[in-house]
Amino acid sequence: MAWLNKSDTEKNSPRKSLWIKCKKCQSHIFENEWIKHLNVCPNCNFHGNITSGERINLIFDKNTFKELNSNIEPVDSLKFVDLKGSYKDKFEANKKKSGLSEAVITGYGKINGIDVSAAVMDFRYLGGSLGSATGEKILRASNYSYENNIPYIVFSESGGARMQEGILSLMQMAKTCSGISRLNKKNIPYISVLANPTTGGVTASYAMMGDINIAEPFAVIGFAGRRVIEQTISQKLPDDFQTAEYLLEHGFVDAIVNRKDLKNYISNILSFYNR
Repeated sequence: MAWLNKSDTEKNSPRKSLWIKCKKCQSHIFENEWIKHLNVCPNCNFHGNITSGERINLIFDKNTFKELNSNIEPVDSLKFVDLKGSYKDKFEANKKKSGLSEAVITGYGKINGIDVSAAVMDFRYLGGSLGSATGEKILRASNYSYENNIPYIVFSESGGARMQEGILSLMQMAKTCSGISRLNKKNIPYISVLANPTTGGVTASYAMMGDINIAEPFAVIGFAGRRVIEQTISQKLPDDFQTAEYLLEHGFVDAIVNRKDLKNYISNILSFYNR
């Protein structure tokens, strides 16, 4: 059986609507057509979000992915509380809703027969935010690559550092980068795949560290928000600012690859490293 998140089984439950509205072109698309195209708009090629389980099933050879460190979960070290409640209540509610214990799934498997270690982020869990447990899982996955001499791939989909953890969250930026940089000592390839959105502290750390940085079409990729930048510099930014296409044009990503082509694209890169 293919690897699934618990909540992926919800696809068999009754739907509230037969339509999906594309966030880019505003087209209304039959849900079955949307799913058939891997959550990609058939009219404008906008790539919508997919779950970590869906991405694993799309990228990895069938029945090869094995999860690691599933026991690592958030801890409310700061006893954070705001007007919407406590951080603990929030991550417990997200766990129940998504079936995930953190915003990232880590493990190892095969891509067209090539062994890899991977971290797959999921936007459903607290906006894919980077917390202490997220960073720990990403670090340990990079350590698995180092110890087993296999490539490492991170699929990012995140709103940035997790505000409820304060400085503990920001520390994960340095921690994850340190683990990934160690791979260079053994010439182990690190591939970063940026989905929509990849922003904040995740962009400012491991998401842009790839030997190859790959983006999905029209993904929003950046650090500070568009409005914050415009208000700071008192200038109007280009309409396509912080899109994958803008970053490719300015040399910040190496390629934009359609979701349906991503598995073969990655395996071609890895085949080159394996020569």
